[in-house]
Amino acid sequence: MEEINLKEFWDYLKKYAVLIIVIAVLLISVVFAYDKVIKKPMYTTYTTIVLVKGDNTSVTGSSEAISQSDVLLNRNLVSTYSKIINSKLVLKQVIKNLDLDYSVYTLSKNIRVEALDDTEILKISVSDATPEKAADIANDIADVFSAEIKKIYKINNVSVIDEAQTSYEVSNNTLKRDLALAFLVSVFGTAAIIFVKFYFDDTIKYNENLEQEIGMPIIARVLKDNSNMDLLTLQKPNSLTSESIRTLRTNLQFSSVDEEVKTILITSTLPGEGKSFISANLAISFAQAGKKVLLVDCDLRKGRQHRIFKLSNKTGLSNLLIGDFGKVKDYIHKTNVKGLSVITRGVCPPNPSELLNSKKNGIFVEKIGEWYDVVIFDGAPCTGLSDSLILASLVDRVVIVGSENYTPKTELINTKKAIEKVGGSIIGVVVNNINTKGSSYGRYYYYYEDEE
Repeated sequence: MEEINLKEFWDYLKKYAVLIIVIAVLLISVVFAYDKVIKKPMYTTYTTIVLVKGDNTSVTGSSEAISQSDVLLNRNLVSTYSKIINSKLVLKQVIKNLDLDYSVYTLSKNIRVEALDDTEILKISVSDATPEKAADIANDIADVFSAEIKKIYKINNVSVIDEAQTSYEVSNNTLKRDLALAFLVSVFGTAAIIFVKFYFDDTIKYNENLEQEIGMPIIARVLKDNSNMDLLTLQKPNSLTSESIRTLRTNLQFSSVDEEVKTILITSTLPGEGKSFISANLAISFAQAGKKVLLVDCDLRKGRQHRIFKLSNKTGLSNLLIGDFGKVKDYIHKTNVKGLSVITRGVCPPNPSELLNSKKNGIFVEKIGEWYDVVIFDGAPCTGLSDSLILASLVDRVVIVGSENYTPKTELINTKKAIEKVGGSIIGVVVNNINTKGSSYGRYYYYYEDEE
């Protein structure tokens, strides 16, 4: 069984705090409304009867002593008599006597018969919406029951001890208990469901054990930014997310001591993990550091670098690979960022994998690395596609982007194995979209903004 990290679960649970509170408030409100508006107040009273020696008419007026055998007989009859009290034979007669508008089934639900402390005394409790009617029903049950016992057993061994008295105290006022149960059920029930989700949740979550779990180093932690800006390092250079990108740039520069890393493939496991965002902002960060940078959109199916940089996509990489390689510069777009150029994806071809696996693409990757200080290839997701696996064998290094609480660890590990199988050199993983709420990163971010 997988070991549960309680601190990790607590952090996970805190993200659902609002949901837990909402469910608790809703359930408590429903219970309160039910108890106050829908639930009818009921009034309960009781009568007690005792089983005495046969033919006796009272407990104390017997002319004969009660033997041990009589006691044993009466105790054996307690269970039988309890059933008779709730039988149709007795209840039909009670309904007729009191002219009740109840069915036998409805009336039986409001009657409870119990033996007191393992004695021959039976307690008949009756609940009703009318206090007086509850007392009448209890007393009439005792009378009818006594009469029926005489008919059935031909003995008179039932005597009333306490007649039912009218009680005006509501017996089903359980509001406090119900509210407490609603609170406990909502909080612990929701927490239990969240725990099950957490236990079976295979998505990556940044913690000190993540590198060990996925078998790859974490080279950057990119914090989630809710501004929806694609070019964040350009538009919000002082945000902590931009600082995360600069940390990634630094780690890439120092990733190899013996050889210069010039061509870098940015890929991911699944769509929606933010690889294009990382590619664009990493390219800007390198350019801001004085490097001559080229960003190539190699996602020939759904590449969006032309939208991010607001460039024409009439011609791009796909057109280059089926066109004249001698006119590469015609496909390179200058950007507003000094030192940064972009090759967009071009028209969507019917055979992206074949184009990327062509000799022309191999020559392109090799030659373009000689023209620029850094070339960043924004590849397609690896799951189900071979596009990035082809590129992984052509570039110097590969970076895999994963998104916190989105990318499954098993899929990430499978992506690593697939890239290594084709000879790709993986630098590590960028954990994207890390939630700063409630973390030390978030506190630092607000401090940083105040300093601005």
